[in-house]
Amino acid sequence: MKNRIYTRNLVLLLLILGPLLVKAQEVDFSYLKKDLPVEVRAELLVSQMTLDEKIGQMTHYANEISRLKVPDYNWWSEALHGVARNGEATIFPQAIGFGATFDPELIEKVADAISTEARAKFTIAQSMGNHSKYAGLTFWSPTVNLFRDPRYGRGQECYGEDPFLMSKIGVAYVNGLQGNDPNMLKAAACAKHFVMHSGPEHNKLKFNVEVSKQDLYETYFPPFKALVTEAKVEGVMTAYNMVFGKPSCTSEFLIKETLRDNWKFDGYVTSDCGAISGAAGNQGYVKSSLEAAELALKAGVNLNCGGTYKQLKTAVEKGMITEELIHKRVVQLFKTRFRLGLFDEDNNHKYTKIGPDQIHSAEHVALAREVAQKSIVLLKNKNNVLPLSPKIKIPYITGPFANSNDVLMGSYYGVSTGLVSIMEGVTGAVSKGSSLNYRTGALPFQINPNPKNWAPNVAAEADVTICVVGTTRYLEGESVDAIASTHSGDKVDLKLPENQIRYIHQLIEKKGDSPLILVIASGGPVSLEGIEEHCDAILQMWYPGEQGGNAVADILFGKISPSARLPITFPKNVAQLPSYDAYSMKGRTYKYMTKEPMFPFGFGLTYSKTEFKNMTLNAEKLKVKDALEVNVEVANTGDFNIDEVVQLYICPEDISGGIPMKSLKAFKRISLAKGTAKMISFSIKPEDLKVYNEEGEKVWRKGKYNVVVGNSSPGELSIKLGAAVPQEMIIQLK
Repeated sequence: MKNRIYTRNLVLLLLILGPLLVKAQEVDFSYLKKDLPVEVRAELLVSQMTLDEKIGQMTHYANEISRLKVPDYNWWSEALHGVARNGEATIFPQAIGFGATFDPELIEKVADAISTEARAKFTIAQSMGNHSKYAGLTFWSPTVNLFRDPRYGRGQECYGEDPFLMSKIGVAYVNGLQGNDPNMLKAAACAKHFVMHSGPEHNKLKFNVEVSKQDLYETYFPPFKALVTEAKVEGVMTAYNMVFGKPSCTSEFLIKETLRDNWKFDGYVTSDCGAISGAAGNQGYVKSSLEAAELALKAGVNLNCGGTYKQLKTAVEKGMITEELIHKRVVQLFKTRFRLGLFDEDNNHKYTKIGPDQIHSAEHVALAREVAQKSIVLLKNKNNVLPLSPKIKIPYITGPFANSNDVLMGSYYGVSTGLVSIMEGVTGAVSKGSSLNYRTGALPFQINPNPKNWAPNVAAEADVTICVVGTTRYLEGESVDAIASTHSGDKVDLKLPENQIRYIHQLIEKKGDSPLILVIASGGPVSLEGIEEHCDAILQMWYPGEQGGNAVADILFGKISPSARLPITFPKNVAQLPSYDAYSMKGRTYKYMTKEPMFPFGFGLTYSKTEFKNMTLNAEKLKVKDALEVNVEVANTGDFNIDEVVQLYICPEDISGGIPMKSLKAFKRISLAKGTAKMISFSIKPEDLKVYNEEGEKVWRKGKYNVVVGNSSPGELSIKLGAAVPQEMIIQLK
């Protein structure tokens, strides 16, 4: 009896394991050969998978297939301004600060440092069996949505309001993150959120964007196109919202026609998390998540962040899609994994040899400090009150964020043992003999319950008061993280919290004749009506990263001159803005805004004076095949060594037909010692002199154009606030 039971169980076991054993014997492991093209390797591997195994690779958590030596892998990792949500890493300034540097070369160095740390962390994680979310090499960064409206809480993730600046910084970031090895990606970047996703945050799962073809091609497409065609970004993430009546993740116009056919994109497309199911849920575009999965797959989405693609087998069985289409989408995913070297047992490659000493290294910390220095914008400096002397006798630092580390970090951040608050930075910068005093003075987001607040009175005894105010990711940002926001992370107005405004006015009342220095931490524009005129100096520090305190102190006490420029217009108030939920560019950004803002795009002061002179053009008239060559002399006529950001704008005489009033076409950050001058040259390609018409066509539009070179966007306000007088010349397009 026992023998019969044993025999029966053995037969059953063989029936179950037999096919697997046969498959194991038949597996072709030639896909592991590194000398084969990735397309061939991916096809060799995926062709040996069952339908279930293929579908198991199509969500952000990809299953292990042990018989094929395919480990499990989680695609979801973040690296907006440093490796995020994955333990210790260097925290660089928030992305909006990257834009403020106007320095693509520097941002490429930053992204290279980020991917260096990512590789080191990945090697360690793999060795300990950590295959979790955020521990991979496929980073869902950068964000290249346009910061079209300053009320957008997630604007801090963007590089600014200008598509040209966004493109240059974004391409640099992708190049740095992905590396320069022709055979292996250092890490995989992902451009998000394709294509129009700039609020309102509370309704992001439902709203529909309808824009003109002119706005689409002039404003919203360029950064994504640049990342795909120039930087060869490995991934693209679709947005939550609908575009032209279709959920972004189901749009064949966006994914198939634009990305794949027109831009020749050869990477993977992922949905945002839960977006595919949202097409049936919040958006109600289809009746079921099964139909949503069908449409997303057909449109070209390779990867589902979420679980909706687990239903694809049912879709095959019902004849809604074919296994051949699934096969094609999965092959694309494995091309990315092969490009990352995830199936190569090569411990001698320069990327796989990166050691743990590169994580939060002294070199990367120094780089974080440099980027923070170059991202801080000096908005006002009345009577040259700055820089302060380190030997100042009685400095006073105060404000709700003077001793805050949270304000350094922004959203999508890592963690670090090296966070330096503004108070700590100032403490390290002043003389040991200085009587530095510190009091918080005001709570961040609520009125002080106790009215007996001595902090304003301390300003009366100080030689200078440095007040640090602003917001944080708790007040502006992604809805699920902005826990202090009553509007899902967006802003109804641009004012500071009322208690902070009240405290600033208390300081103004008590400080007497001593100067008040306002340091603002925010991810976007802050309205300073009723405040600006009472401040002697104003610094916009954004969310400056772990070295923010040292960087702010470096500027306050003259170790370096401020050099950043505003990557977004600072309006006076929300009354100057169009409706938040309208995506038309009319009245938005420096390119279309007719009202005078508080601070213009491209503006920022230094501790010296710059003079522009001797501008020349290569011709007075240009034909359609002619480039524009511009030369200008830039002189530092002041007493401080500086970095200057030279900016070139094209301003059409005729702005009919909806074209921009002015457009940034080139910029260069240069170092300029006091008393010296440099000749700067720009070459603008004929293609970049064209404009998009109302049909979305790029055309050579004849007429006169003003070529303006300076250190801020053109306009009387820039000069009034302290920018240099620009050089201007007329060019005629024939």
